[in-house]
Amino acid sequence: MSIFKSIRQWASRIKRDAVTLWFAYRHPGAPWFAKALAAFVVAYALSPIDLIPDFIPVLGYLDDALLLPGLIWLNIRLIPRDVLEECRARADGWMKEQGAKKPRSMAGAALVVAVWIGVAIAFWAWLNNRS
Repeated sequence: MSIFKSIRQWASRIKRDAVTLWFAYRHPGAPWFAKALAAFVVAYALSPIDLIPDFIPVLGYLDDALLLPGLIWLNIRLIPRDVLEECRARADGWMKEQGAKKPRSMAGAALVVAVWIGVAIAFWAWLNNRS
């Protein structure tokens, strides 16, 4: 198997698992801590805005290549196996029905914008305290 095919399969599993977490967040059998992490991960994964913009060399792709897959992996491990299997089946069905269409999360975009505003305020306060 070529490396490009392996990467495509890995990316497909990541996308499916992000949609799986979307269903797990709403599943009554998922523990509260898994739901809380799923809400954060799904909001960020489906946000049209990245926390670290892609135009920043190296760091721009760090969240897409390491942070997001790591959070998805952790969240998948926190969900009970029976709930996970049911949510994966629902995700597979949803992806077959929707095709390449990716859901969007305006809550995720708002979260990213709030983080950037918080960083800007903290930086401004730090600069004012230095003088």
